[in-house]
Amino acid sequence: MKKIMHHNAQFLTLQLRRSVLAVSLCVSAMSGAHAQTAATNSLVLEAQTMDKKMDPCTNFFEYSNGTWLANNAIPSDRARYTAYDEVTERNLLALKALAEAAASAKLDSKVKNPVTQLVGAYYQSGMDEARIEAEGAKPLTAELAQIDAISDRTQLLAVIARHHQIGVGSLFNFYVDQDAKNTKRYIPQIVQGGLGLPDRDYYLKTDAKTLEIRKQYQKHVEHTFTLLGDSAEVAKQNAAAVLALETRLAKASMTKVALRDPQASYHLLTLPGLAKIDASTQWANYFKDIGLTEPAEFNVGQPKFIAEAGQMLNALPLPQWKTYLRWQLVNARSKDLSSAFVNANFDFYGRTLAGTKELQPRWKRVLSTLDVNVGEALGELYVAQFFGPEAKAGVLEMVDNIKLAMRDSISKLEWMSPETKKQAYRKLDTIVVKIGYPDQWRDYSQLKVDATSYASNNMRAAEFEFKRNLAKLGKPIDRNEWGMTPQTVNAYYNPTMNEMVFPAGILQPPLYHVKADLAANYGNTGATIGHELTHAFDDEGRQYDADGNLKSWWTKADEKAFLKRVVGIEKQFDEFNPIDKLHINGKLTAGENIADLGGDKIALQALRNALKVKPQAAEIDGLTPEQRYFVANAQSFRGKMRDESLRLQIATNPHSPEKYRVIGPIANMPEFADAFSCSASKSPLRPEAKRVTIW
Repeated sequence: MKKIMHHNAQFLTLQLRRSVLAVSLCVSAMSGAHAQTAATNSLVLEAQTMDKKMDPCTNFFEYSNGTWLANNAIPSDRARYTAYDEVTERNLLALKALAEAAASAKLDSKVKNPVTQLVGAYYQSGMDEARIEAEGAKPLTAELAQIDAISDRTQLLAVIARHHQIGVGSLFNFYVDQDAKNTKRYIPQIVQGGLGLPDRDYYLKTDAKTLEIRKQYQKHVEHTFTLLGDSAEVAKQNAAAVLALETRLAKASMTKVALRDPQASYHLLTLPGLAKIDASTQWANYFKDIGLTEPAEFNVGQPKFIAEAGQMLNALPLPQWKTYLRWQLVNARSKDLSSAFVNANFDFYGRTLAGTKELQPRWKRVLSTLDVNVGEALGELYVAQFFGPEAKAGVLEMVDNIKLAMRDSISKLEWMSPETKKQAYRKLDTIVVKIGYPDQWRDYSQLKVDATSYASNNMRAAEFEFKRNLAKLGKPIDRNEWGMTPQTVNAYYNPTMNEMVFPAGILQPPLYHVKADLAANYGNTGATIGHELTHAFDDEGRQYDADGNLKSWWTKADEKAFLKRVVGIEKQFDEFNPIDKLHINGKLTAGENIADLGGDKIALQALRNALKVKPQAAEIDGLTPEQRYFVANAQSFRGKMRDESLRLQIATNPHSPEKYRVIGPIANMPEFADAFSCSASKSPLRPEAKRVTIW
């Protein structure tokens, strides 16, 4: 787990339960051939980025990355810059070439490939800046008219349903996913949402920085209303009305820490059961409006939120709702519109919230949109040129070795009973591993894309995805579906599928190379595999059984022993103070911290086993294999972040900042101190009584 991200808003809770590795959905388009000119021992571990003047026992992050940290500034169009961003920036150019070639091919009547035609037309529409500027907010005219025409509560609910169909998360979120307690079926999911700020706490906290962000947010909302044509006075009133409505929703929302408990967000209901929570909302009408016949059962993630939302729907004045819906619509679609809207959106969400200095160039933004909306079409072009079978075979071998190391670790756990170990083995043995790209590409033939309307393409793509997701109801579980595109520099574990997924984008130099020495590959990609594998057994993942069901398979004594260790890692990370007086939230980051520690230990043992079969040089660049393992792992987390982005991460992100994902695990690992012969006075190890060992 290196960073974070996900795509469509309707899959909000998937983001909460999946672990991901990159801060962006950008691609890695470097082929193996591109990297062949590099020296073998520099393909993954990069000795030239180290600062060997530093003592690895006391300053390991700087020892591994010091030269890189000194020589690399954060690009002006980024809030952070990491090893993954390096790959992204270098390889985005290759993706750009693919999209531009597709756009040129679209103009050639001899090119009949529908995937090329789709990607080419979509990219062309996004790059037609003159047309987009001329249109202004016109692409929203029809949707704004629907809002303006609302005259009763039935129409209000119908517009909310319409918003959900076109990717606008007004009031709450709706999507279809597996039933967490019966994963052989899909059911509708209704979860909290409807906020314009990143988290409920931004509406409720009263410290100076939060108050300033809230003030700037209200100014941003106000400015956006003026762009829609409201007078300055009306825009100010409208912004206040939006903030008041969203604050009430925030007060009813569960915290991010509470959302980490999957049991707390599972409430299987029928329509009569939902009526007991929210008697005023005509839910049957909502389901009909989104194209769903009356569902037999569905999950309501946060009943208290839905109850409050229902009361608000019935009580708040229609003009306030219409104002809120106008804001939700334009906020969701600002990036598709003319530069006035794009710049206003960036000024708050990019500059104020994340500290980013400059807006990314249009071609990068358009590629990001294509990745979200037609990512598998783009991926089909990408894989054909940039991913071969050799990398897949090498990663699968590492996966097998790491699973064997995990099995061995489980067998040696003194705190786990034979009864629970039996179920743990079963879960481990049934984990599905997906490498590279899907076996079957997504069919976009029903999606209308043209080269003349970028905003319309984006709304149609959102509606296409909504309908595709809705159509899962009543069908068998699609075990071949991917939650990320092949070109994504990212990975994840999905507990309801009990699967680990590693897209082709993350299996590229310098993150992975088939010709690199084992220590470097295991320290980087191997630790990533171990991390994702450990997610099946972290404080959230352990609550799902081998079939992906939210069902306990632990004895009470084993569960108690596990949770005691979780408290230990929560306390450790609570102590870290990256900026100001802000400490890492140990409870929010527990799952990722468990996976970092477990992944490091399991991958290291797998390396030791692999070296017995394939011995490597005793030293490369003056480092032993185990030293190279730890350095490669630390280099995979190298990164710099703007202060605003760091504060945002601490408040909202289940991952700890990069540096602490290196120094946190090694403080619990005697293996590290042994590898670098750290003396007792300089050892990074915590006192044995505080040391955390889980897997």
